[in-house]
Amino acid sequence: MQNSADRSRFRRRLLDWFDQNARDLPWRRKKSLYRTWVSEIMLQQTQVVTVVEFFPRFIRRFPDVPTLANASEADVLKQWEGLGYYRRARQMHAAVQVIVDRHEGKFPDTFDEVIALPGIGRYTAGAILSIADDQPWPVLEGNTARVYSRLLDFDGDVTTSAGQQELWSFAESLVSRSRPGDLNQALMELGSEICTVRAPRCLECPVSRHCLAFQQGDPQSLPNKGTRGMVYEDLQQAAVVIRRGTRVVVRLCGPNEHWSGLWDFPRFTSTPSATRAKLARQVGDRTGLSIRLDQPFRQIRHAVTRFRITLDCYEATDVSGRLRRSKDLRWADINELDDLAMSVTGRKIARAIQKR
Repeated sequence: MQNSADRSRFRRRLLDWFDQNARDLPWRRKKSLYRTWVSEIMLQQTQVVTVVEFFPRFIRRFPDVPTLANASEADVLKQWEGLGYYRRARQMHAAVQVIVDRHEGKFPDTFDEVIALPGIGRYTAGAILSIADDQPWPVLEGNTARVYSRLLDFDGDVTTSAGQQELWSFAESLVSRSRPGDLNQALMELGSEICTVRAPRCLECPVSRHCLAFQQGDPQSLPNKGTRGMVYEDLQQAAVVIRRGTRVVVRLCGPNEHWSGLWDFPRFTSTPSATRAKLARQVGDRTGLSIRLDQPFRQIRHAVTRFRITLDCYEATDVSGRLRRSKDLRWADINELDDLAMSVTGRKIARAIQKR
């Protein structure tokens, strides 16, 4: 697409396809800067099918900026539970405080103001303003990076600064003042539904005639993301359920921990050779309680960021002593666990002990 006429034809074909094939997604049914922002933050590193379930519930609880700003962080994290990457929720809560303080509770509508909010970068700012306010800003994320790479037959490493610059430049050339929000959504939809990572459906693609990789016969080889891959570090952990009657000890994760602001059970880094007696002493040092441990009642495997976690879950017996007074430790009734925002593995343990 070397000239404006080609780009115009491309946009027209893509928008015609989108008008006929756009998915009915809950955040598309009513446009607003706030709703689009919520959906875009949720969609970061999360599949659409998951967000379809969470978005309506979140919007019912927090329908606007003031409601979200007046909520406690604990309430926001509870409503976010299950979406993962909780830093997004904390940044949203921080962002609405800024909106209230600087913009009188109204979501801003200029690029510089939006990108200045916590948790918002170039892509997210452009997506919000183009989709909700029809401002002509380009977008570049996973799906569109794949589409652009194939349209251009660009075999450079898209993870480098030079690769990103190439794709952003192309995105800027595509966007226009006519339906920029629909065009951006169409580009993302094309990447999600047609121009997929594996086995792209080129024969069904409305813009395949514009695609240089299709013409070369090897679109699946793109994009080129270099040779870097995710390297996981194996981590052994142990979680301990300390129960007295219908109450259990729970712990609030601190600000420098992965699940900051979420509740969990006392958890410790372990090794395959660690003894139950040593773990019991660690529990005592942290909680002030004396316990004994039998064999773990469950093992959970979980991956988070760069860690693969093997979590052995124990239930304490012969519990004695008094729980140490601390703002991050308390007794909670087993039925109360449903109301606490918990880590993914913490919730799995909670459900397991509620059934025991």
